[in-house]
Amino acid sequence: MNRLLYEKIKNNPKMYDILKHNSYYIKELNRDPNFYKRFQSLMKDKYKIRITDKINDALDNIDLISNVFDALQ
Repeated sequence: MNRLLYEKIKNNPKMYDILKHNSYYIKELNRDPNFYKRFQSLMKDKYKIRITDKINDALDNIDLISNVFDALQ
């Protein structure tokens, strides 16, 4: 793994955590630095920080508030 890639991962606590728990990703990153994009995507899936996840959370919150208002009436 090249140094710049290692610095990117080390500075992102979520990525570093995944790398600690799934050490086989180190082998993939060493072999192919382009795997970083896939690794980043896996991290976003695991921690649910994609835009679609945020939109779904917002919709769930709106639905919850709507149900609370309906129950109060």
